[in-house]
Amino acid sequence: MTRFEALVSLSMVLDIGSIRLAKLLEAFGTPQDILKVSKTQLMQVEGVGEKIAVKIYALKREDLDKELALAKKLNVAIITIDDAGYPEILKNIPGAPLVLYIKGKLQPEDNKAIAIVGSRRASLYGLTHAEKLSYDLAKKNYTIVSGMARGIDTSAHRGALKAGGRTIAVIGSGFNHIYPSENKKLADEIAERGAVISELPIDTLPFKQNFPRRNRVISGLSLGTAVVEAARNSGALITADFALEQGREVFALPGKIDSNTSYGTNGLIKQGAKLISCAQDIIEEYEGVSVGPVPERRILEVPGLDAGSDELKLYRYISYEPIPVDEIAEKTNMDIPRISVILLRLRLKKLVKELPGYYYVRAG
Repeated sequence: MTRFEALVSLSMVLDIGSIRLAKLLEAFGTPQDILKVSKTQLMQVEGVGEKIAVKIYALKREDLDKELALAKKLNVAIITIDDAGYPEILKNIPGAPLVLYIKGKLQPEDNKAIAIVGSRRASLYGLTHAEKLSYDLAKKNYTIVSGMARGIDTSAHRGALKAGGRTIAVIGSGFNHIYPSENKKLADEIAERGAVISELPIDTLPFKQNFPRRNRVISGLSLGTAVVEAARNSGALITADFALEQGREVFALPGKIDSNTSYGTNGLIKQGAKLISCAQDIIEEYEGVSVGPVPERRILEVPGLDAGSDELKLYRYISYEPIPVDEIAEKTNMDIPRISVILLRLRLKKLVKELPGYYYVRAG
């Protein structure tokens, strides 16, 4: 088995990212060697519990062969984090995907990208401004990154296409299950003028839990993230949180104070996100900035939490969708006793609520 094949196999265990891979490589040497060791040996690596160890140990050659055959059938390229074509801007984020499945082509100029995200149930105001922002940025040679969801995402992609520019869609499913189904034609158009990307195996269904993790790839591919309409529990706010964690800029389009879909964007502005009304407000942030390593940007504050603290780190992994404590442990790479102490502090500060079954959500 080659290194490429071993990395593709390991990527089929969705809980492994670049951070765990680094620890596994430190312990065993090569991706091929990781696949040869016992479950007990795997469990001895920090951050690799029994569940992940069992999944790695269960990987079979026939699973890999099936995956590669499906990719070839669908004309989907596969690149690994080792490859020269892997985007440098994405490689630098915590937990970068081991593997990217790509339909279309990534280009060096895609490092100059802005993410535009927002509500699926967008208003005409939001849809209009998302498309205009995207169109104007694309005319200035920015690649537009979004998630190909209904609403704001779709408008963002269409704005870039109308401008004759490049756009990248990051999907929350495998290529055998494009979601939403009405955007299959849009996916083909994007692949012709940019790329459709997934980190998920070809046959992965669009499960709800896939979408928060794909949001980190959207922000990770972008110099900054612009949020255009977001309700209280919008996935766009998760993308903004990931952007902050990655040291990227966050922009927000203001909306009516009594509009549900403006709750999130207006809240981001209160916390320090840059208020925007046009593409130039975004462009001026990057004038004179070379495309390469992403410059450090200001980090939005959460009242009551210190910048760089474990509390803030953990809080950013908790959204308005319930998340179990063991999943928090996997995402943060902290042990559960430590997490329990931090969660208690967050609950006392009324930032997090505990639900039955040791599930947690953001308060408010």
